[in-house]
Amino acid sequence: MKALSQKDSVQDQVHLVSLPDGLEPWEDRNELGKLTESIFKVMPTKLQELIEKITVSENDQITCVIADESMGWALEVAERMGIRRAVFWPAAAATLALIFSTPKLIDDGFINNHGTPIKNQMIQLSPSMPSINTTNLAWACIGDLTAQKIIFEVVVKNIESSKTVDWVICNSSYDLESATFTLFPHLSPIGPLLASNRLGKSAGYFWPEDSTCLRWLDQQPSHSVIYVAFGSFTVFDQNQFHELALGLELTNRPFLWVVRPDMTEEATDVYPKGFIERVGGRGRMVGWAPQQNVLEHPSIACFLSHCGWNSTMEGVSSGVPFLCWPYFADQFLNQSYICDVWKVGLGFNQDKRGIINGEEIKNKVEQLLGDKMFKARALDLKEKAMNGVKENGCSQKNFSNFIEWMKERKSS
Repeated sequence: MKALSQKDSVQDQVHLVSLPDGLEPWEDRNELGKLTESIFKVMPTKLQELIEKITVSENDQITCVIADESMGWALEVAERMGIRRAVFWPAAAATLALIFSTPKLIDDGFINNHGTPIKNQMIQLSPSMPSINTTNLAWACIGDLTAQKIIFEVVVKNIESSKTVDWVICNSSYDLESATFTLFPHLSPIGPLLASNRLGKSAGYFWPEDSTCLRWLDQQPSHSVIYVAFGSFTVFDQNQFHELALGLELTNRPFLWVVRPDMTEEATDVYPKGFIERVGGRGRMVGWAPQQNVLEHPSIACFLSHCGWNSTMEGVSSGVPFLCWPYFADQFLNQSYICDVWKVGLGFNQDKRGIINGEEIKNKVEQLLGDKMFKARALDLKEKAMNGVKENGCSQKNFSNFIEWMKERKSS
């Protein structure tokens, strides 16, 4: 909200409002099962009241409702009110394809009627699509079985809500996920969605950015820096955090590491003893970074990432090879894209304790940066990805058609 408070062209056009989710301020919103149930009870009515309030004036008619596919209840509200509907899917189109395929996954014996995997096995919807283990399905690795059942019920409900919409748009491109768009032709890619494609400047962040790291990057050699960032959600226990720090130290390379204030289970003394002194000027830790600017910086050698789709798109669009450390949900499928389909990155192996140790991190960094083909493939993938958003590119055409559809004042 603060980032969008400055008077500019974006602030004049985009107005943010909030709807109550039904939970008290002190309740834990990381309990996704509880949060989901509360949202369904409270938010639909609040959204309808908001739309009615806006449409009291004839000059402010709502021409369409765009909702995240996981917020199918918003589409149902719009349908009841006779408003046209569109779904925006912010993750990989292949993840949405898996969601749309849940009836078939049940029929084929991969999951039961509650979404619980019947056994550990790999799923691949077509030979050119990424594969994923049943235990890593988006709803199967969130919370306990009760929460997973609640989430899966919402998944099934959202599939029905999405069937009657006019558009399903995705932050992807035909070149990045051609097999998925062939299998599900009603999905319309409009990505990669990057600030530099259109407005030239991002707005709105979870944490205050530390842009001084860009000046630090200016002082580093070309293609030398390991950029380490795990998004806004990943949390490490102290042992794993220490091993990550040790691994970065062992690489003997410069690194830029985004360490959120809530990234570890410990509040203080999170780094190994003497770590900051030992890495000296070649290690830079920040609370949050201007990621798109960082990834496009010529000093960046690779991206050690949790493989969230936004981070994946930013890395791909910058031609940067990946080291993959997925945390939960769709991130495992994104790793499959990076390592198995696009072949622009490597994953890590855990030791007997279930820990990715420092030596493993050091070895994978050396393997990735020692093979020039990873960078070559990453640059080739960048060119393919960015072709879609150029003038007359497929993503650009889809985006323009979608904008024109939004401007129409027709009701369903």
